[in-house]
Amino acid sequence: MSELVIKNLHVSIEGKEILKGLDLTVKQGETHALMGPNGTGKSTLAYTLMGHPSYTVTSGEIWFKDKNIIEMPVDERSRLGLFLAFQYPVAIPGVTVANFLRTAINARRRAENPQDKGINILEFRNMLKEKMEMLKMDNAFAGRYLNDGFSGGEKKRAEILQMAALKPEIAILDETDSGLDIDALRIVADGVNALTGPQLGALVITHYQRLLNYIKPQFVHIMLDGRVVESGGPDLALHLEEQGYDWVREKYEEEKTSIR
Repeated sequence: MSELVIKNLHVSIEGKEILKGLDLTVKQGETHALMGPNGTGKSTLAYTLMGHPSYTVTSGEIWFKDKNIIEMPVDERSRLGLFLAFQYPVAIPGVTVANFLRTAINARRRAENPQDKGINILEFRNMLKEKMEMLKMDNAFAGRYLNDGFSGGEKKRAEILQMAALKPEIAILDETDSGLDIDALRIVADGVNALTGPQLGALVITHYQRLLNYIKPQFVHIMLDGRVVESGGPDLALHLEEQGYDWVREKYEEEKTSIR
């Protein structure tokens, strides 16, 4: 079983420290929710895990499948089995969803075996049809340009389709609920639920309990000041919904004071 292990991670952007000693472990087959107010470093963590060059790891380790991936480029992390669903997916006019997915799959296959001729058209079409049916997507979606003119819900569904096609072992979902109405939220959550299971672990980053009404995590973590300061089960998210973050801040400040 694969696991993503983050140890004492410190990350800076343009000299400003954002993550300040973060520890977290996500195992294949588990669903974790990461919550916290704006500016606590949740998206910084997501981008750092995938190797975004603007984020500098100043200390700490990121282990995945018994490898410290700190120095590993983005494509190698992806091939190893990590996936990031973006909060704000980029549009690529002129490239259809189907062509994008086939190119991504072939790039992975050829990196593992330079002699690989890539997935054949029939196999790809059958796979894509199966995944789109599972995610309740119209077949016409595959012929549209990636995220070009897509609604917020369509962009997020395209991300979930990519996750289904690439079959990662650990997926990081960066505020998948951002900008979605309730109907789109249900559709995207249904897609995530269809994919999570023994072969896929997920780190679901969100501000709000409402997403967790549909995607049921086994573990919930709260971030403040660049660290995970509280962890628990699903009831922790419900407590946050009722009480807000003030009690977490107060507890965190008391602990910092007692340490001093």
